[in-house]
Amino acid sequence: MKSSARKINATTQKFTEIQDVVDDVVILTNGNACLVIEVTATNFALLSAEEQDSKIYSYAALLNSLSFPIQILIRSKKLDITSYLKLLDIEAKKTQNQMLAEQIRLYKDFIQELIKVNTVLDKKFYISIPFSYLEKGIGAAAGGVKKKNYVDDSAFVQNAKSALHSKAESLHSQLGRLNLRARTLEKEELIKLFYEIYNDTLIETGQATDNIKSPIIKNEGVI
Repeated sequence: MKSSARKINATTQKFTEIQDVVDDVVILTNGNACLVIEVTATNFALLSAEEQDSKIYSYAALLNSLSFPIQILIRSKKLDITSYLKLLDIEAKKTQNQMLAEQIRLYKDFIQELIKVNTVLDKKFYISIPFSYLEKGIGAAAGGVKKKNYVDDSAFVQNAKSALHSKAESLHSQLGRLNLRARTLEKEELIKLFYEIYNDTLIETGQATDNIKSPIIKNEGVI
């Protein structure tokens, strides 16, 4: 008895589960959605003992106040200071003060030598808030199983936005008590973030594609 194996062509793009980004909401292929908040860091080691205790208690209060799950992502990436070095070159050439120009060049040489010896890393902190069509009850769940394109379902998108914005407002309030600046990422910033994560390539915000349906993985493989 002969059996033939059918070759399955699937690109890595399909494994991202990202269907589209609508305003500040990421629509996923499985009937879920999420919203991403970027949070600024604080240097905990430089705080006094009392301030450290206050941060710890406030963070515990934040976790205990949550009525929904969250995911915390800490992303470390190598800092690209090429544009900064070019700016120093421009300033050195622009200034009429030769002594100042020489000091700028010496500073630039110092920075270049520093990054050769030490890797300069930039840390970013993100909080992802999820939404599922299951949150709308049995009726929504039954209808959600049959759907393949959640972007075209205006009711799903509006429900996701409403639920996620309500959760984000509560989280922003708690983060404010920790004296942490936080902001919800918009469409262009989200696409830029996903592109850099999947491709390990830095791009400017204006270079990000306007439509997530275009591949966010460059040179994607086929299996």
